Amino acid sequence: MNAQPVVVFPDAELVAVTVLRGALAAGTHVGTEWPAGLPGKLADGVVSVSRGGGASVQRFVTEDVTLDIDVLAATKGEAHDLAQLARAHLRAAEGTTVDGAQIYTVADVSLIWLPDRPDAETDPIPRYVLVMQMRLRARPALT
Repeated sequence: MNAQPVVVFPDAELVAVTVLRGALAAGTHVGTEWPAGLPGKLADGVVSVSRGGGASVQRFVTEDVTLDIDVLAATKGEAHDLAQLARAHLRAAEGTTVDGAQIYTVADVSLIWLPDRPDAETDPIPRYVLVMQMRLRARPALT
């Protein structure tokens, strides 16, 4: 019986978070969830990466992963600037290896203004949602 290879694709969220933590200002919260005490973090900016989907491109070799990146800050202008900076650093990571993951390509999908209003009594929180796609190479088969 011919068994298929065991292929483990890299954690795309971790790859993006690693790139952004190394590139953005030290005070910027970069993670995979919005931090507790969000309003107090807006002055330095918040970047939260979530996997939005993906599929194999070349079976057992490469995968295209969509990343939804929430970018929040104290003002719309600051949120926009931080989103553009995050976008630029992710694009610059194309062709590199991060935590053992080979990043073949990085592409823009969209950047939209989508402020968050936690409830009717609060002002909207300035927020952009940056959507990007990465093509990542699979890790070697496990033994």
